[in-house]
Amino acid sequence: MCYFIVDTYIDATNGKQSYTDYIEEVKPIVESYGGEYLVRSEKIVSLHHKRNPQRVIVIRFPNRQQLDKCFASKEYKTIKNKREVSVDARALIVEENENTSI
Repeated sequence: MCYFIVDTYIDATNGKQSYTDYIEEVKPIVESYGGEYLVRSEKIVSLHHKRNPQRVIVIRFPNRQQLDKCFASKEYKTIKNKREVSVDARALIVEENENTSI
């Protein structure tokens, strides 16, 4: 499994509409590559004073290859500008370590 974790900081000067449009359009693209939304929330309690995202998203993909295909796809490239102009997004890719049990 592979997880895509994003903190977003919405740019109020560019408006939220562009990001709202992006959210609606990205979900079916992500799902078509096997991505499953585990968390999409604005209910966040930050435990660090320098990290106060307005929204957090966690998406699980079956593997890194599917994640990479999704965000390199033609469909995604046509909408990513809506996110880029409206939010500061800080993403992490976390792959499960199959050799370690929790």
